[in-house]
Amino acid sequence: MDKYVIKSEICVYQDNELSTEDRELVEAAKQATQQSYSPYSKFQVGAALRLTDGSIVTGSNQENASYPLGLCAERTAIFHAQHQRPDLPVAAIAIAAFANGHFYPEPISPCGACRQVMLEVEDRYSRPMRVLLYGTSGTHVVSTVKALLPFQFVSESLKK
Repeated sequence: MDKYVIKSEICVYQDNELSTEDRELVEAAKQATQQSYSPYSKFQVGAALRLTDGSIVTGSNQENASYPLGLCAERTAIFHAQHQRPDLPVAAIAIAAFANGHFYPEPISPCGACRQVMLEVEDRYSRPMRVLLYGTSGTHVVSTVKALLPFQFVSESLKK
């Protein structure tokens, strides 16, 4: 039997401990929650990407009465950025959730589908994407999507 130990380093920052750039990105994600179309779940999620040129692209979750046809905030932002600026890698993504009149105390984590898409962006540009998960109790920061998805299926997997 083989045994693997998987470790991920997650740093937790209070708002005043974040860099100016990270605070700006988190604020953009928080603002993006207000553009959510979530009449069914009432669970508003916003995502903000910082591209390598410093520009910010946002997205929010978009629901549909046929639930599988909706789209998460992370993928909305990534697909928009990739369409508009396919030449620019994503340096970081911030994610925030709002419901019942307040932001969640604990950060929410991207779903599996979003993690896979985020991983593909890292793979596509051969560079890590920092992930900032906002909660009112603190922002959890990981240096790469690989920390959230330790077993990866990427383009190289198709060549083996």
